[in-house]
Amino acid sequence: MHVMPWAIGQGGQLLALWLFMVVVMTLGWAWQQRHANAGIVDVLWAFGLACAAVWMAVAGSGAPTARLLVGVLGAAWGLRLALHLWVRVRGEAEDGRYRALREHWQGRQWKFFAFFQFQALLVVLFALPWLAVAGHPAPAAWQLGLALAVWIVAVAGEALADAQLARFRNDPGNRGKTCRSGLWRYSRHPNYFFEWLHWCSYAIAAIGAPLAWLGLLGPVVMYLFLRFISGIPFTEQQALRSRGEDYRDYQRRTPMLFPWFPKN
Repeated sequence: MHVMPWAIGQGGQLLALWLFMVVVMTLGWAWQQRHANAGIVDVLWAFGLACAAVWMAVAGSGAPTARLLVGVLGAAWGLRLALHLWVRVRGEAEDGRYRALREHWQGRQWKFFAFFQFQALLVVLFALPWLAVAGHPAPAAWQLGLALAVWIVAVAGEALADAQLARFRNDPGNRGKTCRSGLWRYSRHPNYFFEWLHWCSYAIAAIGAPLAWLGLLGPVVMYLFLRFISGIPFTEQQALRSRGEDYRDYQRRTPMLFPWFPKN
């Protein structure tokens, strides 16, 4: 069976990334044992993706412009998110989602270890769109410009949503209440929406690449995870536990993910 040299090289890139993330997530698992705070996994996931973007750009074989886009934009997005999450993890008690998971698993650390290692695999999965872009031999100027424009809107929107929620949470008078101001008036999860939109920029940049279809994995897989698996379902279950009828009213009035005007 004939194997193309580029396929071997890309396989090596992904293997090296996975081994790196195994070490990172193992250290994170040990940290959460000492601090009883599994929220560190989200910090390391974002940090790992920032590292993955740089690695794909450095080891990629595509045009310098395509590799630069991946390295700069992917790293900037991942580091901003990692820093934002680290401030929360360092300064607050364990997120209610993880407290519920800890109770459900009865503190079994082997389950937490498996969970952390699963996140290592997810970093590799979400690095695939960057692999496609970094291997693009000649991206058009229009698609790089459009990808950059979408990225700017997405990252600015996510940062604004995070800042609005942090300001709301920091007011003791809002304890037990639901944020309905700013972007949170138009979506129950505007931060998730802009995180999903961010991945669309790489799908645009991958158009015409040999592995262009991998670029679509970002928005498709991220939507599936946010909507059905680890994003919105866990977040809303915790919101209902902590805010009850106030959050049920918010659910009835406000769109779930994609922003739109609330119902009266």
